[in-house]
Amino acid sequence: MSLLEEAQRVRDNAYAPYSGFKVGAALKTPSGRVFTGCNVENVAYPEGTCAEAGAIAAMIAAGETRIAEIVVIADSPEPVTPCGGCRQKLAEFGDGDMPVTMATLGGATVTRALKELLPGAFATHHMVNG
Repeated sequence: MSLLEEAQRVRDNAYAPYSGFKVGAALKTPSGRVFTGCNVENVAYPEGTCAEAGAIAAMIAAGETRIAEIVVIADSPEPVTPCGGCRQKLAEFGDGDMPVTMATLGGATVTRALKELLPGAFATHHMVNG
């Protein structure tokens, strides 16, 4: 199954009773393992979890720490980018050239490098150590 198919499959499991906006994400690690996540809303906004964050959490729980590529899908008129917080989460585990594919249920896709979606990402070199 392709990453797009995995993202679409897991999107069906999203818990979005408040917004009705279901999102699925599937990421692949350099080792070839695939991890998925879907958004999970909560009545106490903003306590929900984004699909990308869920896929990253599954990856970390399985002992992996690097993302090679990710696909995000939603039922929208045009491909939806990851939110700002998820862009920063992706930057923690992927490099700037990592492909981020955004897709719609209608079949439209756009792929961008992470550095295009989050130029100037906050990184460890911005921190003072010691």
